[in-house]
This record gives sequence, C-alpha cells and structure tokens, in this order.
Amino acid sequence: MARYTGPKRKIERRFGELIFSSKPMDRKKYTPGQHGSAYRRKKRSGYSIQLAEKQKVKYSYGILERQFIKMFREASRKKGITGELLLQLCESRLDNVVYRLKLAPSRPAARQLVSHRHITVNGKIVNIPSCTLKPGDVIGVREKSKNHKAIQETLNTKTSTPKDWLIWNSDRMTGTFQALPERLQIPENIKEQLIVELYSK
Repeated sequence: MARYTGPKRKIERRFGELIFSSKPMDRKKYTPGQHGSAYRRKKRSGYSIQLAEKQKVKYSYGILERQFIKMFREASRKKGITGELLLQLCESRLDNVVYRLKLAPSRPAARQLVSHRHITVNGKIVNIPSCTLKPGDVIGVREKSKNHKAIQETLNTKTSTPKDWLIWNSDRMTGTFQALPERLQIPENIKEQLIVELYSK
C-alpha cells in the first residue's frame, strides 16, 4: 500500500511541528528549500492556509488523499460537528490506536506492527492499518509477539494512555477501545474547521 517515504524532517519544518517523531526539531529561521522564505509571498491566502491544515492532518495520521476524502464524506453524512467527527474517524484507525496505547513510538512504527501481523482485534490477527475500530473492540498483541523487542522497548518506557476512551491491561497486554474520543481528548494541534471550509467550497 502506498505511503509517504520522503524526507520527514522537511515536512515537519514546513508545518513547524513534530509530526513523525518526538525527537526535538532543528529550529531554523527559514522554511525548507534552497532559498527558504526569501522568495515566498509574505501573506498567505485563505486557501493556502486551509490546504496546509489538511496536508498536516494527512501526514500526521498517514492517510492518503483518496482515503481522506472518503473519511470526510463519511463524517459529513453523520449528525454532529463535521470537523470533530473527521478527527474521530482518524483516531479510530487501528494504527493510531496502537500508537495511542503506547505499543509503538510513532504512527509509522504502529503501522508496521499491524502490517507484520503482530496485532490482534478481538482475538483475531488484523494486518490492515486503516481498519476502523468500534467502541468495545479489544486490541492486543499476538501471543508469539509479546516478547518482540520493539514492543518490549516501547512498553518499558510507557508512561500512561489516554483516559476514558482507551483502557490498557498490562497483564494481558490488551487495550479496550472504550468510546470515540472527544475533541478535547485529541492532543494534536489541528484546526479542523479549516479543513471543513476547504472541502465545502
């Protein structure tokens, strides 16, 4: 399946935020590119700001354009705030929940764990990172993978998991997707209303 494999630090510098990792970002006074911001317009258009917000979400969650459009259409059909519903769909992806449960240090690493058949959902192996979870689903580590080096290293540095919507059982190495997270429970710096405005044109 297609995924972004280009320079990650360049993307983080473009948005000025950590997207792919938690390592400190090199603080430079200019944006990526040979000339930095010297030849860029100082004032950004509304469309440019909206597009950048959409791109930031796509890179953050590792979602392709067609997938993202499909998720937006699904969110717009539901009752409620479209932007918040869109983020809930992003958070409901299996690779994101594996990351939120601290089984992997990043979403790309979580995606790899799922693709390599280390993760189970309700006791069955699932190797589709974009799989959408429902409240009540139980995410676990496959029995043969519980001593996997990468998983153990991440668990050893585990601090806590999101409360209320995810519950972690350290003895069984399973997590329960209790409910869809509310907007305040999603820590990413995202202005989802800009995305709604972009697709509503």
